Amino acid sequence: MHGEYKMPGGKLVVIDLTVREGRLADVQLSGDFFLEPDSALEAINRALEGQPALADEAALAAAVKQELSPDVMMYGLSPEAIAVAVRRALHREAEA
Repeated sequence: MHGEYKMPGGKLVVIDLTVREGRLADVQLSGDFFLEPDSALEAINRALEGQPALADEAALAAAVKQELSPDVMMYGLSPEAIAVAVRRALHREAEA
């Protein structure tokens, strides 16, 4: 599944994932945003991995926020934008 979201005033956020037994799996975040430190990308993927496929945007954003350390800097990206991209990926699959 593939979802994209262009954050207002920000950058393109792309999520690729699959769903196994009702949970997110093989989550890969990409896009034209910047993260510091680089390890934050893996932390975000890890935060989303295993989340319920029926989770709403608020729950997904909260999971991302909880996993990130306070020193992470996001440029052109937010937990809420990531959640929108995830829900779009899941919504497109439901339409297929």
